[in-house]
Amino acid sequence: MDLKQLEYFVRVAELGSFTRAAMALDVAQPALSRQVRLLEVELRQNLLIRNGRGAVATEAGKLLLAHGRGILHQVDRAREELGRVRGSLAGRVAVGLPTSLARVLTVPLTHAFRSQMPDATISISEGLSVAMQESLVNGRLDIAVLYNAQPSTEIEISPLPEEELLLVQARAPGLQEDLAPQPVSLKAVAQLPLVIPSRPNAIRMHVESEMANIGCRLKIALEIDGVSAILDLVADGAGSAILSRNAVANSVRPSSFSIRAIHEPVLRTKVSLATSSLRPSTLTQQSTLTLIRQVLERIVKPV
Repeated sequence: MDLKQLEYFVRVAELGSFTRAAMALDVAQPALSRQVRLLEVELRQNLLIRNGRGAVATEAGKLLLAHGRGILHQVDRAREELGRVRGSLAGRVAVGLPTSLARVLTVPLTHAFRSQMPDATISISEGLSVAMQESLVNGRLDIAVLYNAQPSTEIEISPLPEEELLLVQARAPGLQEDLAPQPVSLKAVAQLPLVIPSRPNAIRMHVESEMANIGCRLKIALEIDGVSAILDLVADGAGSAILSRNAVANSVRPSSFSIRAIHEPVLRTKVSLATSSLRPSTLTQQSTLTLIRQVLERIVKPV
């Protein structure tokens, strides 16, 4: 199997279009189509369904896409290892971040990465902790920041400062911004309609578990996956939310919200750095781990 053909196929499948893939790869579209067709002939499978709107992966194509991403990622890792022999930090590092931290972490991490490793590249994606843990195992991610990571023989977990979860509500008209609202018990929170992510979001699962421990259940107003959308709905009066302070502080309108500490019990979510235990970390990945830890420890205050 030709790696270039595999790369071309993966890009077409991801972008859903030969035209867009040709532009992204900076190759002529006829040459791109020819290489993908040669791959199909070699594998004796139709990998893409071509139509007037673009190209869609067949079942065989979806299977190859899953494998192809991992293969190409491993090739990048091999090139990076060879670069290390030359004494330079090079190659590509794929990092996964939870949505609630991506907004606050992406910019400072990118700046630090470019400053310290100018010959390397970083790829940052957002996702659920469960999905990112799977991506670490299959090689799509090198590093992930996870909430409440589940122990596994396939990943290595390094703890970071915990984040406290708070009750977030729309700020009442006339309420002073510097006036700290009174804490609220988790039992009282259970009586409030909540705008909360759907399962298997790690924070959702943690809140449900803690409520079950005190004999309560969530009162769900809406299930919304996405911190920005949750905060927009809270500001609009759809309900309350349970989020970290950083999620609110880095929103578009932090002054629109009132934050209350939760007690009996206090809700804390574990934050971890995770890597695959199936593959050795390269020097560039190790340096990136250090950078992430440094940036996170400035942002996430210990509780």
